[in-house]
Amino acid sequence: MGERAEGTGRAMGPAASGPAPALLMIGAGALMGFTMLAVLIGRSEGVGLVALPPAKALARLEFRAEDQVDGSIALRDVADRHIVAWIRPGEDGFLRGTLRGLAQARQREGLGPEQPFSLTRYDDGRLALADEATGRRVPLEAFGPTNAGSFARLMPAPGAPATETR
Repeated sequence: MGERAEGTGRAMGPAASGPAPALLMIGAGALMGFTMLAVLIGRSEGVGLVALPPAKALARLEFRAEDQVDGSIALRDVADRHIVAWIRPGEDGFLRGTLRGLAQARQREGLGPEQPFSLTRYDDGRLALADEATGRRVPLEAFGPTNAGSFARLMPAPGAPATETR
């Protein structure tokens, strides 16, 4: 019985370093090569990518955000200088925070408030806020309908007259 255990132990040692690990390494290398080739073909051919058709801009509002002494923000239309909206302290947190983030980006780049922000409504219902001074663009639909709605109220619905909101 002792011989049998010793013989079995010797037989397993050389088999573990035989052709099986070499085949595993070749298989793993082939799998990695195939994966890299599939990714390369997929990226170059656009396989699996979803592309939305380009949307057309229906309306565009260019405005400046003017800080007021009482802590409110006046959003003023650049075209006719009328106030589109007043943002009071403690209200419209998403709108206030988004504009503050864009303004801080301008400050970091040494830019002033001269160039207006632009809000664009597209024919597919999306809204985008852009700062041409810094090149930043915020797709507002990414933050949900409630947050996008805080900017949507700045622009009249298609066919509706513009009204000042306070």
